[in-house]
Amino acid sequence: MTDKDRRPEGPDSQGGVSDAPPDNWVDLYAPEEMRPYLRLSRVDRPIGTWLLLLPCWWGVLLGAAAHPDMAGWLTVWIVLACGAGAVLMRGAGCTWNDITDRDIDDKVARTRARPIPSGQVSLQQAGIWMGVQMAIAALILLSFNWVAVGLGLLSLGLVAIYPYAKRFTWWPQVFLGLAFNWGALLAWTAQTGSLGVPAVLLYLAGICWTLFYDTIYAHQDREDDELIGVKSTARLFGDQTDQWLRGFLVATVVLMSLAVIYALAPLADPLKMSLGLAGAWAMGWHMNWQLSKLDIDDNEHCLKLFRSNRDAGLFVALFFAVTVFV
Repeated sequence: MTDKDRRPEGPDSQGGVSDAPPDNWVDLYAPEEMRPYLRLSRVDRPIGTWLLLLPCWWGVLLGAAAHPDMAGWLTVWIVLACGAGAVLMRGAGCTWNDITDRDIDDKVARTRARPIPSGQVSLQQAGIWMGVQMAIAALILLSFNWVAVGLGLLSLGLVAIYPYAKRFTWWPQVFLGLAFNWGALLAWTAQTGSLGVPAVLLYLAGICWTLFYDTIYAHQDREDDELIGVKSTARLFGDQTDQWLRGFLVATVVLMSLAVIYALAPLADPLKMSLGLAGAWAMGWHMNWQLSKLDIDDNEHCLKLFRSNRDAGLFVALFFAVTVFV
């Protein structure tokens, strides 16, 4: 790739970053003094919030479908609370990621415009901002049952470890999957009162999905990562990426289908079962479509395909939501 093929490397005239969607609301409407902090939390790039939120919605909705006697206002609250929690914890996680990666980000074209390496936010300011987000998220978590609260606290270890994974393993995407899909366990437990096999299967399906989409994302940084010695599945798979991604696709659909079967089989309701399985297969169809369009040497297209995974995950959430009400 030549220099002219690279995406813009520095902040724009407004301090924005190169991989944020154009004309995002932070750049257009947020108070100027808040923009660096909102960019630190990736509020200008909402796809990460969606990818954290959707497994939460899978868990609460499948739990409500499996236990109709527990569905109701509790389900509505968990859905809304997970939305707010995903924004806050994704923001706190991204802030922590940028704190730990500050010496790497200034060496990578796509990330050197982030608020810390570009000097828009100091290390101390970033730490305070992370603490504020985590404190508000903790208040939301405390509204759930105590088993779910315990699961929420356990997830902090995964969030803390993830930024370091690319330094010691070729599979940092596994650590991202472990952290980003924890909401499937938490939300199922918040809805049903206990952890169950369907939630674990949903969690494993989400990890395979994360390996799929984040490998696509990591191909944007493949050359820079090689230069500075950062590991990723994109570098590990190389030209074999298509075959690996197809394996993750199949694993995602199989594990999610098993989650639906384990959750809904006791109800002996063929319509619910069909709708739940349709969600898993609709997601698989979307992932297969992504594979048909993938060009690992086209950074811009990799970013577009990565972002399209919001729609893949929404297929599951929408079908599970219908399953609750039939």
